[in-house]
Amino acid sequence: MSLLTFLADRLQHDPSAQRARARWHLLDWFGCAIGARGSKLAECLQTLGTAPASVTQRTLLGTTVSTDEALRVHGALGNVLEMDDVHRTSILHPGPIVVPAALSVALQTDAMLDTLLDGVTRGYEAVIRVGRALDAAHYRYFHTTSTAGAFGAAAAAASVLGLDRDRTAHALALAGTRTGGLWQVRHGGMGKSWHNALAAESGVAAAHWAQAGVLGPLALLEGPQGLFAATCTAPRPDRITEDAPWWIDDVSFKPWPACRHAHAVIDAALEVRCALAQRSPMLIATIRIGTYEDALRFCDCVRPGNENEARFSLQHCAAVVLALGRPEALHFREPFLADPRLQRLREITAVGVGQRFAADYPDHYGAEIEVTLQDGQALGATVSDALGDPQNPLDLPALIEKAATLITDAGVADRAASNLIDRLLHAPGDTKVATLYREVLQCID
Repeated sequence: MSLLTFLADRLQHDPSAQRARARWHLLDWFGCAIGARGSKLAECLQTLGTAPASVTQRTLLGTTVSTDEALRVHGALGNVLEMDDVHRTSILHPGPIVVPAALSVALQTDAMLDTLLDGVTRGYEAVIRVGRALDAAHYRYFHTTSTAGAFGAAAAAASVLGLDRDRTAHALALAGTRTGGLWQVRHGGMGKSWHNALAAESGVAAAHWAQAGVLGPLALLEGPQGLFAATCTAPRPDRITEDAPWWIDDVSFKPWPACRHAHAVIDAALEVRCALAQRSPMLIATIRIGTYEDALRFCDCVRPGNENEARFSLQHCAAVVLALGRPEALHFREPFLADPRLQRLREITAVGVGQRFAADYPDHYGAEIEVTLQDGQALGATVSDALGDPQNPLDLPALIEKAATLITDAGVADRAASNLIDRLLHAPGDTKVATLYREVLQCID
């Protein structure tokens, strides 16, 4: 049995017990996507043309485009604010790709909410199992959210379409043949969102083609010219077949608008800020950060030149917290990038690998920070697991608060945001997704 056939067989299991958890991720995605409505990317996407009336769909941006374009738009929006959910050991973000894929097919097929939620759970299962099987060599160059994300989108779409094991396996294989996404996107532009948009699109298209009887290469993962051979040096195929509960329960929610690799630093800096009490951050002489190698590889940036670079800067994240407190989206934009206080704190920050954190990663995303004051006093804090991880979870009230903040920051009235959140969390499972989606659009109009 090929690995994808095994995975497709696993996806036939009943996921209904995970529906409540899937609602949390549905809410989180809507919050992140609606919150991105004011972004530069959203401004670009609003210029996309209107499609013929017979094939249109309204997007969360208020535009009317083709159903395929709507899927790409929604696939692009979920990670713009860097607050999308994340799975640690696969080092990827399931929600921005899986939820738009499941939503798109549910709207096209007039599906019920429970069908959508089951598709979300199965999509998370596929993307995480594939992501966990990829190795550090893959992650060094490839955006795993995109490469593994196509499999998640295919699984979610296949589930909503009601495909059997064999056609689901072919959907996964077809999606995988076109997977990709290079990490050079970190160095300018909006390519991460483009990666997510295309991964969602390819997974949904693959499911439709498999439904029509098109066959894919079932040994796509382990074959001599497959994904493992092409992009890994030490793949872990046993992680596709391992006996484990539904992986959606192991996914983290992000409380801060920055790369997940920076979150443990933010959490530690918040502890130090409390210890500073009423003393000015200008009394800080030096800052030292210790964490794991990937956090440095992706987030060592002393002088961020734009919002995206700031979200991927340990130095800027620490400076924001020490000077201003809890980080907000606006802290990663002008004029804060040029704020002399933050510039000074970034410049006196040294970053390095802490062996403890390197040994624990990726099972744990940890960091330590030590601040030395001008009088010689040292203040420090250590965080083993970032806030939002299963060992340090966000509860439902905190998740609701996050979603409400993101939605109202996008200009939605408090009452409308509250109604939207309530419907996403409590709408009956036999509610038509199209009906629920119309209610969402009404709330944000």
